[in-house]
Amino acid sequence: EVQLQASGGGLVQPGGSLRLSCAATGFVVSSYGMSWVRQAPGKGPERVSGINSAGVTTYTDSVKGRFTISRDNAKNTLNLQINSLKPEDTAVYFCTKDRSNSVVAGNEDYWGQGTLVTVSS
Repeated sequence: EVQLQASGGGLVQPGGSLRLSCAATGFVVSSYGMSWVRQAPGKGPERVSGINSAGVTTYTDSVKGRFTISRDNAKNTLNLQINSLKPEDTAVYFCTKDRSNSVVAGNEDYWGQGTLVTVSS
């Protein structure tokens, strides 16, 4: 059974950092496209970063230079290092698995339960 369990969210001041992790079971993370998708209050979901099976990463413009996506193949986890947090980063962050080894919008077949990131002073 495929499961994605995200963790690491919390309340942080502007300029702070967090590291989100997504523990995967039932499949091998490095064999599929994986993404972090966030949903801010009252807004639709937004893919912030993805990584394909070859390790090629993508970022939405608003997080470039601040967010870093990575995999820990030994632990079968997906990670997101978030630095220089801004209030507009406040959202529930979900990890997602793609049906293929690429990252393709709308091609996700599994979502984790999400972890809340709140950026506030």
